[in-house]
Amino acid sequence: MAKQQRFLTETFGAYSQANVPPIDDTLARVGPGTPGGEYLRRFWHPVAQSAMLGELPVAIRRLGEDLVIYRDKSGAVGLLERHCSHRGTSLEFGKVEECGIRCCYHGWLFGNDGEILEAPAEPDDNPYVGKLYHGAYPVEEHNGLVFAYMGPAETKPPFRRFETFEQTNLVFSMGERLGGNVKPCNWLQIMDNVADPVHEAYLHASIFGVQFTDVDGRPVEELCDRGEDDYWPTEHGITCHVARRVKDAIWVRSMEYTVPNVIQLRNMPLLPPAFPDGEDTLGTAPLVTRWRVPVDDHNTVEYSFVYGEGESADYLDKPSDALATNYGDRPYEERQRYPGDWDAQVGQRPIAVHATEHLGTSDRGVALMRRMVREGIEAVERGEDPLGVDRSNDAVTPIYANEIIKHAPPAATADADKTLIREVSRAAFDQVRAGERPRTMTSAPV
Repeated sequence: MAKQQRFLTETFGAYSQANVPPIDDTLARVGPGTPGGEYLRRFWHPVAQSAMLGELPVAIRRLGEDLVIYRDKSGAVGLLERHCSHRGTSLEFGKVEECGIRCCYHGWLFGNDGEILEAPAEPDDNPYVGKLYHGAYPVEEHNGLVFAYMGPAETKPPFRRFETFEQTNLVFSMGERLGGNVKPCNWLQIMDNVADPVHEAYLHASIFGVQFTDVDGRPVEELCDRGEDDYWPTEHGITCHVARRVKDAIWVRSMEYTVPNVIQLRNMPLLPPAFPDGEDTLGTAPLVTRWRVPVDDHNTVEYSFVYGEGESADYLDKPSDALATNYGDRPYEERQRYPGDWDAQVGQRPIAVHATEHLGTSDRGVALMRRMVREGIEAVERGEDPLGVDRSNDAVTPIYANEIIKHAPPAATADADKTLIREVSRAAFDQVRAGERPRTMTSAPV
């Protein structure tokens, strides 16, 4: 862990702190054999969108490894080391066959599990065919995303299923444009954003204008309130809350960090709420599950599922300002005048230098998340499963993020009301973790 070296005690003091300390290699590096890379390789990650796989193979880079992904003519997906085991030619120029991919250079044919099926220029008794294997990774395809497990075969866990995967009423669609959303920065500073719900009040609301809208398209001005933040570790991550007073109700804004690189979000509520007769609590429907997958140390790609009960194409076709500013292809001046997550995350350097930071009380979630990642790395180094790995074949990972709005008139004093807001926030977490979900708010409360 890099030691803090900047004390901010001098006016015009840039010279005395001009030397930038080193990065935290343990957390930041993702390549094979690195502590962080070995930790990340104990989980399944999305590596491509199904729509990316046409007639031709696709060269990709994930976790610092050069790979090729393709759909063979039988419909199965293969994920192989990019460079041919024979003479190193890239398989991105290979020919997709009925079962596997054939190298363009000398015709070696590899199965989706890496088996060398043919080496046509070699004699029949060659030492390769049917005996050796090119590097390959197991994959699972689910609702338009292709997931891969890139760790040791002996530690492969079952494919991770979130509770939203089991909800038959939900329609899945992609939350990113074709190819995913690539950000030229380290994965960890993007994940910091998940455990930092406080930033919404500033970056997404009060400084540059409100960037979020509710399901009816109204800007959520209530986000300008700083609110009361709190954080709860769970068996697979951290549930983050910011609770705010909204007239005679309390809105608990909730997002969830799931180890190692997943965020869970739900739709924002309609405010002020209209409670059905006899009810004082409402929730909202699932919105997105998003993964931040390292391309390498300096680049990350985002993939996500967006959920809806009907077609959810509006998420991309008519994006909120918050989503639009999560991409880096806007004009530079526009990004300066109206920055979003992309700019805040990428602007921390290609790899954020933790030793230059000065964390405060609002960074409790970030500190907790980084400690959770570090503890996961240490578990892997001890030969143990890190937090979040579940080896039950029928396991479903619950989602504790749940926007909740509760009828609760203001307390007698401002201090008492802060206490009430925090109590409602804690009760909301306890309720959802116990499996008790409030009625889902629709765009037309009754």
